Amino acid sequence: MGLPRLICAFLLYACCCCRRAAGVPGEAEQPAPELVEVEVGSTALLKCSLFQSQGNLSHVDWFSVHKEKRVLIFRVRQGQGQSEPGEYQHRLSLQDRGATLALTQVTPHDERIFLCQGKRPRSQEHRIQLRVYKAPEEPNIQANALGIPVNSKEPSEVATCVGRNGYPIPQVIWYKNGRPLKEEKNRVHIQSSQTVESSGLYTLQSILKAQLVKEDKDAQFYCELNYRLPSGNHMKESREVTVPVFYPTEKVWLEVEPVGMLKEGDRVEIRCLADGNPPPHFSISKQNPSTREAEEETTVDNGVLVLEPARKEHSGLYECQGLDLDTMISLPSEAQELLVNYVSDIRVSPADPERQEGSSLTLTCEAESSQALEFQWLREETGQVLERGSVLQLHNLKREAGGGYRCVASVPSIPGLNRTQLVNVAIFGPPWMAFKERKVWVKENTVLNLSCEASGHPRPTISWNVNSTASEQDQDPQRVLSTLNVLVTAELLKTGVECTASNDLGKNTSVLFLELVNLTTLTPDSNTTTGLSTSTASPHTRANSTSTERKLPEPESQGVVIVAVIVCILVLAVLGAVLYFLYKKGKLPCGRSGKQEMERNTSI
Repeated sequence: MGLPRLICAFLLYACCCCRRAAGVPGEAEQPAPELVEVEVGSTALLKCSLFQSQGNLSHVDWFSVHKEKRVLIFRVRQGQGQSEPGEYQHRLSLQDRGATLALTQVTPHDERIFLCQGKRPRSQEHRIQLRVYKAPEEPNIQANALGIPVNSKEPSEVATCVGRNGYPIPQVIWYKNGRPLKEEKNRVHIQSSQTVESSGLYTLQSILKAQLVKEDKDAQFYCELNYRLPSGNHMKESREVTVPVFYPTEKVWLEVEPVGMLKEGDRVEIRCLADGNPPPHFSISKQNPSTREAEEETTVDNGVLVLEPARKEHSGLYECQGLDLDTMISLPSEAQELLVNYVSDIRVSPADPERQEGSSLTLTCEAESSQALEFQWLREETGQVLERGSVLQLHNLKREAGGGYRCVASVPSIPGLNRTQLVNVAIFGPPWMAFKERKVWVKENTVLNLSCEASGHPRPTISWNVNSTASEQDQDPQRVLSTLNVLVTAELLKTGVECTASNDLGKNTSVLFLELVNLTTLTPDSNTTTGLSTSTASPHTRANSTSTERKLPEPESQGVVIVAVIVCILVLAVLGAVLYFLYKKGKLPCGRSGKQEMERNTSI
């Protein structure tokens, strides 16, 4: 047993001696390569440690080792460098007095071992491992737009994550609602693949497949890429996405907008809703109050019934039916009552009241509503509130009491829900005129529009003493306005124009005096009218046949006014001069302190 061992030991010793004699160091004697890390596109500095151990070497060769094959790429002779033809010919240069080899524009293809070797009787070498890194682009995530049914028996594709142009291959992690997902048999499966680009960079594609449940309809999914750079570990996150999740309908219900008390005139929407996805096909029906049977309503959209404007006839019981087109199962909602509040048309009695002067009148207002009503009476011409209640009593009626009265019925609990009704009270009597006399400033040979207004009951008619075109317009049932187009002539300037209003109880007349306009004519006062082509009588001051006539003031000349103003200015100037003269003489009873103050001010 001792002889074979001796022979083996001798052979091993001989082999080692032969390797050393050939200058090939043993594998166990090779130290680990020095690690240099750089990013793609930067410059790698490869330092040869032989310069530190043996001083300034005049003969150094640089090699690249790829797939255990050495290729000479650079020579250093007497401190001068020279690149060898090949892929590194234009990217290598010497630095640090020849101790460092700089490799520019690093690419993923440069990730390999580089070594420097000196020429000595016993050659030594220094090995450098170059590691290259490139951060991937922002991950792009695409969700499954077609959706995933919850009853699927196998995991379905949820989303795809792509990270482009990274080196080395980044690691992908999937998240749901912020929590990382792991492989789970028959529930979660992550399938990743990578593609090498011509640049040497990697494009990673990862597909997340999972079985989803109804609760995942709002789940947020995203992917994360983990990668390393010379500065350390980093990561990039994609945006969050949701995936359509399909599940059967279990419940159907109704919603009404707006919420709260509804009234006639509102825009009301009745919507069918369901907890399934996709939603079922909806139909809305309303119970017929006479037959108690459901009658389908016409909807503008799937499950949306629009009532615009809403009316009281829309009140009633509504129900929704949801038909699942996959299972063909129809689910009904609970019946919901819709109440459209209303106020009916107002009835006023008497409808057309007529009374003699001095008599009394009682007006009554009635209406129906789905809620408690409040009534009030207003005077139509002024808007003044006369009575709060449904009954208005008028005593000792005068002519001025004739005209419109408005009844307002409103629901205080629902703003905007009200109705109004106007009634005209007629007081028997001869016509009233809007004015008795009026001056109209005109130019001769121009066409003039003259207006005359009268009121009374029965309704009066208006006539003119001029043969020309006239038209009448009713202002209200007891008031009429007549308009006359007339050419201003010298005869009309002398006689003026008369309008006469008459009914079965009498008549009344108004006179319009025409006056020529000249440059010295002032603007007339409120009782006169100036116009070159039109004139409209104002109804503010009424006059009947028994009223006292007033003589209108004649307009003053503008020249007289100017003279008067000048005289006043001269008088004030003279008065001021006299007062100042008396003050300087000490004739005015002013205080001494005041005089001194005035003298100081004057001297200043």
